[in-house]
Amino acid sequence: MTQPNRITVWILGDQLLAEHPSLAAAREAHAPSEICVLLIESGQRLARHPYHRQKLVLLLSAMRHYAARLESQGYTVDYRKADDTLAGLRDHLDAFRPNRLVTMQASEHRGRRFQAGLSEKLGGLPVAVLPNTQFLLGRFNPIPNPEPEKRYVMEHFYRAMRTHFGLLMDGDEPTGGEWNYDKENRKPLPKGLAPPEVPGFEADELTSEVIEEVRRMPNASGSLDDFHLAVTHHDAEAAFEDFLAHRLADFGPYEDAMSREHATLFHSVISPYLNLGLLEPLDLAQRAEAAYRAGRAPINSVEGFIRQVIGWREYIYWQYHRWMPGYLENNFWDVDRSLPEMFWDAETEMNCLATVFRRVIDTGYAHHIERLMLVSNFSLLAGLSPRQVHDWFLCSFIDAYEWVMAPNVIGMGLYADGGLVSTKPYIASANYIHRMSDYCGSCSYDRKARTGPQACPFNYLYWNFLLEYEGLLRGQPRMGRNVLGLRYLDGPERLRVRQDAAAFLDTLG
Repeated sequence: MTQPNRITVWILGDQLLAEHPSLAAAREAHAPSEICVLLIESGQRLARHPYHRQKLVLLLSAMRHYAARLESQGYTVDYRKADDTLAGLRDHLDAFRPNRLVTMQASEHRGRRFQAGLSEKLGGLPVAVLPNTQFLLGRFNPIPNPEPEKRYVMEHFYRAMRTHFGLLMDGDEPTGGEWNYDKENRKPLPKGLAPPEVPGFEADELTSEVIEEVRRMPNASGSLDDFHLAVTHHDAEAAFEDFLAHRLADFGPYEDAMSREHATLFHSVISPYLNLGLLEPLDLAQRAEAAYRAGRAPINSVEGFIRQVIGWREYIYWQYHRWMPGYLENNFWDVDRSLPEMFWDAETEMNCLATVFRRVIDTGYAHHIERLMLVSNFSLLAGLSPRQVHDWFLCSFIDAYEWVMAPNVIGMGLYADGGLVSTKPYIASANYIHRMSDYCGSCSYDRKARTGPQACPFNYLYWNFLLEYEGLLRGQPRMGRNVLGLRYLDGPERLRVRQDAAAFLDTLG
């Protein structure tokens, strides 16, 4: 028998908001004694992919700390470990007998489909699914009714978001007279400049218990030798405050730089917390703007950060739900080479990739340019299976969820969607990597050689890609300069490019 006026608030594991809308809705009609909060650790969900152990500890420890926080606020909390989500929900109903359930819309497509039929799955129990408030799109959608075949660029989307939320605006005009300062944010890291370290947080007893549990999980990847991520709102706030105080000012100029020694440079490293709900986007953007208004950070750094948080992040989320389901099956280049083992073991003579793969194995982190211009660039040039590359990203990063990885990898990184998200394929040779990093100086390959046994694979793979897809690329307005470069390759050089590329790709298996 259901309890009179008893309500369950089901909070998903990646929705750990300080002020959860489902709880707020429950409090409007129910006394605290009538509210039970449900959180579920689904064994099936955790084993869906070989997720990075750092990601698993972050997620599970954050969930358990969140449950403890709610209990300290006087809520009844049912924290369940179940074989799968539906089993956990049904077991909860058997134990607590609520007469209503309220939850917030999932961020991922699979979760939304599950929620859509939840009442029927639970024997007709009334279920309310509230709008998702982790994204600003829940408050303002610049393109609520997109035309089916029209392509929308991020810049227009971003400007609409900036205008609506009044971020870096002076009346109707952008502060400083420019919408975008990206041209000022492309500097390599100068020799001798040492970025401040990102703060770490010691594991408490609860987190230590989770670490030991995750160590025993057979279907997981990555190292767990050094876990120092924030797992509470308090520590996530401290991490962001540290970024504002010590790295935001230099974030802009060096946001595209890459370094052997410095993994995080001046990046915020707050995406794992933002994607879990431990931090909220508008608050972060407003506080970054306040740093600019107070003279603590230049406009190019602040605008660059705000563009990532309320521009690109929201745009990616919008594109993901626009094209799902089916988006993951895009394969514009019609390629299917399997993922090489070096993605998992970092065993390669290419210094840049070996460094980044090792970092990912150790920490579950690499910044956005390393993801785009090293890993994705290589994957595109090598003709790797888009779905396999996407799944590796989904498994390997501490901030990875399908809504963010699918458009970033399938779309921007690999252009496997044919331009639904990005306006061009992002490809580059060793010249770009040398210009933006210090990887090439200690690499056994010759960054200047286009062909030959010591030539950097990025070089002959780049030219091989242009030769392979010259016809397609000539019709791409933003690829004209790349294709024109083929005029410097005579017949014999083209043949050597193709042969070297084929020989290298054979070594990938």
